[in-house]
Amino acid sequence: MNSTPHIARSLALASLMLTGTMLTGCSGQPPVEPAPLEGAAIGGSFSLTDQTGRTVTDADFNGRYRLIYFGYSFCPDVCPVDLNWLMLGLKQFERSEPARAAKIAPIMITVDPERDTPEVMAAYVRQFHPRLTGLTGSLDQIQQVARKYAVSFQKQPGVTPGAYLVAHVQIAYLMGPDGKPVALIPVDQIGTTEVNEGSPDKVAAELARWVR
Repeated sequence: MNSTPHIARSLALASLMLTGTMLTGCSGQPPVEPAPLEGAAIGGSFSLTDQTGRTVTDADFNGRYRLIYFGYSFCPDVCPVDLNWLMLGLKQFERSEPARAAKIAPIMITVDPERDTPEVMAAYVRQFHPRLTGLTGSLDQIQQVARKYAVSFQKQPGVTPGAYLVAHVQIAYLMGPDGKPVALIPVDQIGTTEVNEGSPDKVAAELARWVR
């Protein structure tokens, strides 16, 4: 199923190791241990364009948790699966903990700004969640924000002449209300048994674990 080339997931596990072992459990109580990504050099300021054509900066999300996923709308398999599971997990958390879930801003940042115009992003993100913000921009803007989030991406030739895929790090971050990294949120790891293998239940559990 995973025909899109994706860069190895070792970055995700390495990020977790910055603060030691990953915590387990799915209690809705605030964690007593530090967040897994506490102190990691991930994130930072940005200025991008949302699916309505409006300029959006990181400051627009101040005071809210940010559930951030990097992907692209033309991805044939992995990105839609990841986004679907992430947004199903968020919806599950919204049903069980509506007040805390309302503090989360779900965000998709494209790694294919050439094709992912605001209009394309608008049609794409509304398939997954009514509050999902799709962000795009110039190639330079996307490269800058990707570097800040330790996300690499690269064009790969497609099957037909002129077509292309985008190889990229498959990762989702939960950032805190102050914009600092909190944790990696599980995304689908097709054909693997890695510790952050995703599912809607696991997404909801991690959100319940870290969103206060």
